[in-house]
Amino acid sequence: MTNTPSAMILPPLSRGGEPLVDQIVHAIAARIDDRVLRAGVRLPSIRQFAAAHGVSSFTVVASYDRLVAHGYLESRRGAGFFVRPRAGSRPIAPELADGGALRPPLDVSWLVRNMFSQSHQTKPGTGLLPQDWLDAPLLSQALRAVSRQHSSVLLNYGVPQGFLPLRQQLQLKLAELEVQALPSQLVTTVGVTQALDLVAREFARPGDTVFVDDPGWFMAFAAFASMGLKVVGVPRLADGPDIARLESLAALHKPALYVVSSVLHNPTSTSMSAAKAFQLLRIAGEHGITVVEDDVYCDLLPAAQPVTRLAALDQLQRVIYLGGFSKTLSANLRVGFIAASEENARRLAERKLLSTLTSSEVGERVIYKILSEGLYRKHADRLRVRLDAVRTRTVRLAERSGLTVDIVPSAGMFLWVDAPCDTGELALSAHAQGILLAPGTLFSPAQLPSTRLRLNVAALDRPAWDFLERAIGSGPTP
Repeated sequence: MTNTPSAMILPPLSRGGEPLVDQIVHAIAARIDDRVLRAGVRLPSIRQFAAAHGVSSFTVVASYDRLVAHGYLESRRGAGFFVRPRAGSRPIAPELADGGALRPPLDVSWLVRNMFSQSHQTKPGTGLLPQDWLDAPLLSQALRAVSRQHSSVLLNYGVPQGFLPLRQQLQLKLAELEVQALPSQLVTTVGVTQALDLVAREFARPGDTVFVDDPGWFMAFAAFASMGLKVVGVPRLADGPDIARLESLAALHKPALYVVSSVLHNPTSTSMSAAKAFQLLRIAGEHGITVVEDDVYCDLLPAAQPVTRLAALDQLQRVIYLGGFSKTLSANLRVGFIAASEENARRLAERKLLSTLTSSEVGERVIYKILSEGLYRKHADRLRVRLDAVRTRTVRLAERSGLTVDIVPSAGMFLWVDAPCDTGELALSAHAQGILLAPGTLFSPAQLPSTRLRLNVAALDRPAWDFLERAIGSGPTP
């Protein structure tokens, strides 16, 4: 008979808000959907579950009965409740000799899929700020104002290049960053993800090489590979790319694109030095490389901190600049933008038209209203102050938990820490307990085993710290 798995140890149940039965049903169903609980696994007895989670037997009975009714469990008289094989489900991992199962492989889609999963109540591996850090009333007010306008705003297509008043507002925003871009040089997108997709499809062909930061944004690796592009990582140091390696790799591979982050790099939250920025552009010019600057974390950097943006040096001749508001305002609005030369902007607007026609003008009008009324600046200021406060505490707790913090950024939401173990294995163990971690292996195109871990300083809570301390073996939380 299959033993009760550690995956049945649920995160602490909330005693307010969602009913206990609903919490238990949702948590167990999510584990079954994610194949953390395999078909045939026996759940704890009603008495065991009630004692382990501090609930009544009646609550457990109601939860199990509902899961049976929904096809997740089956009840075997005298034996208990078992996970039911589900029609259309993907094959379960083959069993090992000891009766266990092979763990699911870690890949880029693993982290992305689990970011949207409801089975994780603690998500220090996510790339978003917690919902209670964002300003829902600000968005609601702007959305109501937009909805009161003429009905055509809600019912018709937008403009392929993007809502003109928003592009005019973005012109002012970029000017503050010393990037000169006319509205005709701007194209709105469905987030930075679509922006990167449009650029890659327009300026690279299957078989071409694309350079990326290593470590870098894992979504880019998967997206480029799906297009038939060869992804090559350029080692990223604390002040930017390893210039010697970049020169040798450029001579060898002749890449079509180099996707790089100069400000608050993901996952390290470090920024590129002026010297590295100049050298990068020199190499790009010598080898005919189009540089794509991802600046989605732009507004988490205090204005007083001096940085050098590639787009400011190049003024959009060889550099294509990407930005957006998913990290600071709302991931659901999906409003991003591209700034490029007049010719490149025209080509990208045409490609956008052929792929998605337009982006949502409703979302673009909401962003425009928030920007144009001066509300965004104050909101971003509050986020930066709050991140500064929690970052200091997170560094201290990380070190007491046995993690090495060798890079302490001055801004941003991430820490890139070193653990005394394979963080891929650590992430799988955390996953079984409802905690989402982002292991270092996912941030390199080679996806080799890594001891690195990306932590979101705003999303670390007590359950996450408790898990890390148990797993790494340091003392109790201070």
